Amino acid sequence: MKKKIAVEEGLKNMRDFLSSRGYDVESLSKSINNIDNYDAIVVSGQDSNFMGIHDSITKKPVIDATGKSPQDVYNQLKGLLK
Repeated sequence: MKKKIAVEEGLKNMRDFLSSRGYDVESLSKSINNIDNYDAIVVSGQDSNFMGIHDSITKKPVIDATGKSPQDVYNQLKGLLK
């Protein structure tokens, strides 16, 4: 079964790359009410605690994409979602 990833708006290149690698990727803004249905969340890092996700909304992995290439984020996801 495909792993489901929520990706913050503005990270289209990240969404496209992860989707091409077999992840089921959706926009975080559309997913925020169902955040626990996802295996991981990718954020831009513009707000280091996007909408309280890091500490209160979910226990799912949150990846800060700041300064990372899509390949870097993909590699991190592979390590987290074994």
